[in-house]
Amino acid sequence: MEDLKGKTVVVTGASRGIGKAIALKLAGLGANIVINYRSESKSAEDLVEEIKALGVKAEAVQADVSSFEGAKNLIEKAVEVFGRIDILVNNAGITKDGLLLRMKEEDFDKVIEVNLKGAFNCIRHVSSVMLKQKCGKIINISSVVGIAGNAGQVNYSAAKAGIIGMTKSVARELASRNITVNAVAPGFIKTNMTEVLSDKAKETTLKGIPLKRFGTAEDVANVVAFLSLPYSDYITGHVINVDGGMVM
Repeated sequence: MEDLKGKTVVVTGASRGIGKAIALKLAGLGANIVINYRSESKSAEDLVEEIKALGVKAEAVQADVSSFEGAKNLIEKAVEVFGRIDILVNNAGITKDGLLLRMKEEDFDKVIEVNLKGAFNCIRHVSSVMLKQKCGKIINISSVVGIAGNAGQVNYSAAKAGIIGMTKSVARELASRNITVNAVAPGFIKTNMTEVLSDKAKETTLKGIPLKRFGTAEDVANVVAFLSLPYSDYITGHVINVDGGMVM
């Protein structure tokens, strides 16, 4: 099945984890992929080769999406290489966890800059491209903590909640031009970011998941694939939780 054949996808923060799984999944569906990374150049170049082996085109573009100009350069480079952008996946994100009373101002600011403003920057620049095309799909990676909150993640929860509000607002603004905007909210997904947690923390988290297992990056990538495909053409402004029932 190659329902995305000839489409161009930009995935931010794509060199590892969930972003990498999304890039590989969409490449497997026939899309050409622009892999955005900030510092992991070796991982990004390795992923380019892995994607090319699937018979599609891939390009790695270094850019700090928290910078308005950086995001602009990313979008411009993608258009320069492939001529258009059909799908944008805003995946880039960081964590700087800490309890509220101990959280440094810079740790709050940095998470908002990358996770929330980074998504805004990319949407702001890609929207003019998609408006000219009169079509496009924007998929924002949020989190269940943006819905339910989480102790020790005031900054991350605020950023991910902001992603949901932004998704709904942009969906309303761009719908008349055949551009859909949706969000995916992962729960506890097994990645390098979550592996640092203690066994006790993992055990406690598992008790709150009705399906009694942690998610995989592929679980998230599968939902992004659905939102990228024609099957989802009449869905916009929605948030799909990928969390094993953690938040209902």
